[in-house]
Amino acid sequence: MQSPFELSGPNQPPLAGGKPRHLVVLLHGYGSDGNDLIGLAPHWAEVLPDTEFLSPHAPFPCEMGPFGHQWFSFEDRTPEAILAGTKAAANILDAFLDEALAARGLTDRDLALVGFSQGTMMALYVALRRPRAVAAVVGYSGALVGAETLAAEIRTRPPVLLVHGDADTMVPVSELARASAALKEAGVPVTVELRPGLPHSIDERGLTLGGQFIARAFAGEPATAPRIPAK
Repeated sequence: MQSPFELSGPNQPPLAGGKPRHLVVLLHGYGSDGNDLIGLAPHWAEVLPDTEFLSPHAPFPCEMGPFGHQWFSFEDRTPEAILAGTKAAANILDAFLDEALAARGLTDRDLALVGFSQGTMMALYVALRRPRAVAAVVGYSGALVGAETLAAEIRTRPPVLLVHGDADTMVPVSELARASAALKEAGVPVTVELRPGLPHSIDERGLTLGGQFIARAFAGEPATAPRIPAK
């Protein structure tokens, strides 16, 4: 079914110039927009010089204020309501990804999804159910939606990096262990990084790990985060 929604948002072309060889799609959190996560692109451009970064605005206006967007509603936070909202937004996001890849002559193997908070929920849900595996998924401060039906619905198993702060008061850090366990049970290679004292945000170490993880995946190297001394 064709979606009436067409996603748009800022992008950053490859640092090396020319046509992109890879694509990183950045999925922002609840109440934000694509202008937020496109700020990750300059941090990663040197390790991903042939990569274009896209940061689409979520399809719906945020229900909590006059600004910002949402992938789905949080007014009803029951698992059933969140799953229904995620499924609806997944159809929109899938169509956007297909069109973005086709326009650049790229495939899912050239694509990495990065999410923050609600964007992580979207990245995980969509990536595991696409017919062809993306290169990697990086999720910050998020959760796994639809874990109960994942075994029956999973179609691909891309490498996943999850980063979460133990001082997060927005999305409980317990979601990190829950997501990791469910992904491992489904056969998904997952790497986790718990950041001490970090609230609902992304820190320098998380940025470094994410960029290196994506670079390794695009290069076809083992799906693990690099060993970087903790700070």
